[in-house]
Amino acid sequence: MVRSLEHIIVILFLTCPLICFAQNEAEDPFGLNELPAINAEDKAAELLAKDKRPSIVVITQEGRDGKISGTGTGFVISKDGLIATCAHVIGESRPITIRFADGKEYEVNEIFAWDRKLDLAILKIEEKDLIALDLAKAGTTKQGAEVIAIGNPQGLEFSVVRGIISGLREIDESSLIQIAIPIEPGNSGGPLMDTKGNVHGILNMKSAITENLGFAIPVQGLMRLLEKPNKIAMKNWLTIGQLNPAIWQPVMGANWKQRAGKVLVTKPGNGFGGRSLCIFQKEIPEIPYEVKVEVKLNDQSGAAGLIFESDGKNKHYGFYPSEGNIRLTRFEGPDVLSWSILDQISSQSYRPGEWNRIRIRVEEKKIIGYLNGEKVCELNDTVLRGGKVGLAKFRSTEAEFKHFELGKDLSPKITPNETIQELTQQIDLLIQNPINGGAMTQLKSDVDASKSLLKSKIKELERTATSLKRIHDQVHREHITAKLINELSKGTKSDLTLCALLIAQHDNQELDIKTYHSEINRMATDIKALINPNDSKEMKVNAISKYLFEDNGYHGSRTDYYNRSNSYLNEVIDDREGIPITLSVIFIELASRINVELYGLGLPGHFVVFYKEQGKRKIVDPFNNGKHISTEEADQIVKDQLETGKSSEYEPADSLSIVKRMIYNLKGITIDNKEYEDALNYVNLLIEIDPNDPQERLSRAILNIQNKQEQNAKSDLEWLLNTKPEGIHLQRIQELYNRL
Repeated sequence: MVRSLEHIIVILFLTCPLICFAQNEAEDPFGLNELPAINAEDKAAELLAKDKRPSIVVITQEGRDGKISGTGTGFVISKDGLIATCAHVIGESRPITIRFADGKEYEVNEIFAWDRKLDLAILKIEEKDLIALDLAKAGTTKQGAEVIAIGNPQGLEFSVVRGIISGLREIDESSLIQIAIPIEPGNSGGPLMDTKGNVHGILNMKSAITENLGFAIPVQGLMRLLEKPNKIAMKNWLTIGQLNPAIWQPVMGANWKQRAGKVLVTKPGNGFGGRSLCIFQKEIPEIPYEVKVEVKLNDQSGAAGLIFESDGKNKHYGFYPSEGNIRLTRFEGPDVLSWSILDQISSQSYRPGEWNRIRIRVEEKKIIGYLNGEKVCELNDTVLRGGKVGLAKFRSTEAEFKHFELGKDLSPKITPNETIQELTQQIDLLIQNPINGGAMTQLKSDVDASKSLLKSKIKELERTATSLKRIHDQVHREHITAKLINELSKGTKSDLTLCALLIAQHDNQELDIKTYHSEINRMATDIKALINPNDSKEMKVNAISKYLFEDNGYHGSRTDYYNRSNSYLNEVIDDREGIPITLSVIFIELASRINVELYGLGLPGHFVVFYKEQGKRKIVDPFNNGKHISTEEADQIVKDQLETGKSSEYEPADSLSIVKRMIYNLKGITIDNKEYEDALNYVNLLIEIDPNDPQERLSRAILNIQNKQEQNAKSDLEWLLNTKPEGIHLQRIQELYNRL
C-alpha cells in the first residue's frame, strides 16, 4: 500500500535532479570533451539535453528581505513567452526573475496560470521568439520508459540526469509519476522528457525514504492550466513591500517599497537627474499647513526628501539634503531649464548617514524650512500654490523615509529643561568624566604613551556604549511591556490591534503604531462601503474575505512560514502575508469595525475564527483565503495534533490568549534558531504578563543557563521549588538546581 504524500515525500523549495554534468564552459557547457568514454545511452541523453538547453530556465524568487530566497527550474512551453514550473518555486506574491542559459534575464510580467493543489504555475515574460518544448500526448507515459531531466540541483545549473519511469501513482488524490531519478533542491519545475524530447512531467518532489526516487506531476495538469488560465498581473500578484495605492502613488519610475513603517526607494527615476516622486494621496489642509519626514541617504552625493505644492507630475517644490547641504528648490517643468535652487544651506544640524528630520511650513506668501528642529530657511515665494505633498529622490541615491506626517502644525514637543537636566545627570552616572581640555600639552610630550592610553580609553568607551545600548533597549522593552499589560488589563475592551502592534514594537523601536492602526481603520471603511447594514453575518464575513484575499492579495505564508515577519502585524500588513494567528487578528479587527462579532479559535497547531449563527459555530480559516470549514474539518485539525478531541471543546480566544500565543510563536522561532538572548526577552515578556506561569519560569531558567546567567536561573528554579506547581517534575528541578 502506498503511504500518504506527507509520509513519502518532502516538497523541496526548488526541485529536479541532475546528476552528472554541470555547466563549465560556454563552448562546451556539459564538459563533453573532458569526460571519460560513455555508453551510447548516456551520450544520447547528453546530446538531447544540449539540444533542449535553450528552452530551460533558472527561476529565482525574492524574499521578504529583498534577497534571493529560492531557486528552481522552468521550461519554455510557447514561443511567445510562457514558462512552466512548480507553484512552490515561485512562492506567493514574490518578485520573480527568469534567466536563460545565454545569461539573458527577464522579469515576469504576469502569472498566466497557477494551481497550488497541482503545484503547477505558468509564467509570462515579454519575448516572442523562444524555443518551446513539446508536451507529450495523453496516454503516452508508460512504466519502464527511459526519461531524461534537466535542472539546477544544489546550484549546479543546467545539469542533466537519466532514469526510468517506475510507476504511475495516486497519492493523496493526486496523480504522480514515480521516477528512478535522484531529485535535489533546485530541480523543482524542471522537465521530465522522453528520449525524443517530449515533456511527460514536471519534477516537484523527492522521496523521504530513499535517495534515488522522485516524483513528477503529469503534463496533463499543465495542459488543463493552459486551457483555462487564471491570469494575475504582477501588480496584483506582488504584495511583498508594495506601497498601498490608497496612500502613495509613485511616478517617474524608481523602485518604491514599504517595510516596517518605512518607505524605501532604490534605482534612478526616469525624470531628469534621476528624479522620481512618490505622491501622498490624502487631502491637503488649507494653507497654512506643514509636512515632515525623517530621511536617511546611503550616498551623500545624492538627494532625497520632501516635495510640496505638486501637480503630481513635473511641477513642485523640493526640500531635501543634497551633497551634505539642505536645498529648497522649485521645479516648473521636466528638464533642468525649469529647475531653480531657491536656497542652499550648510547646517551643523545635518547628520550625514543618519536620520534627519526635515519639516516644511507652507504659508500664503512664505515657505519656512526646518532641519532637526532648527529653522534653516525662510523665503517669500508664491509661484506654485495648490497641489499635493510627498517624497522625492534624485540620481542613484538609495533612501529611507519614516514618520511622514501632514497637518496644520507639526512643531515638535518640547521637553522641559529641568527634565533634560535630570535625565542627563542620570546618564552621566554611567560614563566617566571626559579628559580635561588643558591636558593636550602633556599628551604631546609622550605621543606613543598617549596614543596607547587613548586606545585603551576608546575600548573603554565602546564597552560603555554597549552597556548603554543594553540599558536603552531594556528601558524600551519595559516601557512596551507596561503598555501591553495595561491594555490587556481592560479585558474585553482591550484593543487587539494595539496589542499586536505593541508586540512588534517590542522588537522594532522605530515602528510607528499610529500608521498601522490607521490602516486597519481605513480597510474597515473600505469594507463598509461594500456591504449593506442589513446583510447577514455570512455576507459580511464573505465581504471581508473577498476584500482581503481576492482584492488585496492577503495570503498565508507557506514558503516562509517561520519568518518572524509573519508574527509582526505591521509587516503582515506591509507584505499582505502572514500565519494563521496574525491573519486572524486582522480578520477579527475588521469584523469588529463593521459590527460583526467574530471570535478567535486557537486549535492545536492552527488558529481560525468563527461567528455564531442560530447558535452554531461557523468557522472561517483566514490562512486559507477565508475558506469556510466544517465542524468535521475542524475536528480533524485537532485529531491530527492530539489524536483525540473535538473543536467544540475549545473556547473562544480572548485578547490575552491571542497575545500569549503570538509571543509563544516568536519564542519558538528564536529558540529553533538558537537566538537565546531574543528568546529570553520573549519569555520575560510572557512572565510579566503572567507571573505565575510555571512553564515559562522553567523556560527562563533554561535560557539563563544557555546564556551563562546561572544566578538568574537559580532564582526561577527556587520559585518552582517553593510554589510546587502541577505538571512540573520537581525532582528534576531540584537536581538541576543542585548542579548550578
